[in-house]
Amino acid sequence: MMDDYDAQPDRKPPPEPELSPAQLEADELDLNAGLSGLAGIVADARSIDEILGQVAQFAVQAIPGADGAGVTLIHPRGTDSAGEELGIQAWSVTAEFIQVIDTLQYQKLNEGPCITCIQSRRPVVSGSLGSDRRWPRFGGSVARMGVHSVLALPLTVGERVVGSINSYAHARDAFTEHAVLLGSQFAGPAAVSVYNTQLLASTQLRTTQLQQALRSRAVIDQAIGIIRSRSGGTAQDAFERLTRISQREHIKLADVAEQMVDEAVRRARARQS
Repeated sequence: MMDDYDAQPDRKPPPEPELSPAQLEADELDLNAGLSGLAGIVADARSIDEILGQVAQFAVQAIPGADGAGVTLIHPRGTDSAGEELGIQAWSVTAEFIQVIDTLQYQKLNEGPCITCIQSRRPVVSGSLGSDRRWPRFGGSVARMGVHSVLALPLTVGERVVGSINSYAHARDAFTEHAVLLGSQFAGPAAVSVYNTQLLASTQLRTTQLQQALRSRAVIDQAIGIIRSRSGGTAQDAFERLTRISQREHIKLADVAEQMVDEAVRRARARQS
């Protein structure tokens, strides 16, 4: 028995079905196929959105009973124990009805299974969303869409929650303990894939910013040299002149410097022609 998850309060699900050896083997094969798909993701060749989309697709394959799934990535600050507003960074879904559900959850109501599982760091299950008192506004709205079951799985790396996988089904009580177990086995490697992609994207952004800063510094130094050659002043005097132009024209300092360098190049070419 698996009890390390948050079941719907005040609702007794139907008895766990007896699964045949063939069904257990089929579910295991689907899980392994999903895990193999995760292992095949080449993070440096795809964006975060593309990675989340693939993880969501593999989740539907790996989790029995899922009609669709969404994967959510949160800001590094996450949520605190008091349940402050969730810092959603990105999410991706496998079906349009889940896009509607997640928009409702994250942007309109700020309540739902994803938010709960990220705050509790535990899987969350509901077999009748319309009567689930944990999310009275969310559950009723989703049930009216004909969606009655959810399995939300936190994506954790060490002590850090980086997001969640949310599987939905139209049927009631679609996610059994067996589904929770397989989903949890999938969520561990999925969390690593998502986290590594997040780190890679952050590193690439910092590298780009550093390269831009170095290029800007080089152009500013060239502009300072041009001003000094004309005025005979110091480097500090030349830098202050660039700063005054930037403030007066409301143009970035690096852009002022680039314009000055480009103008000097044009004049030099005109003299040579």
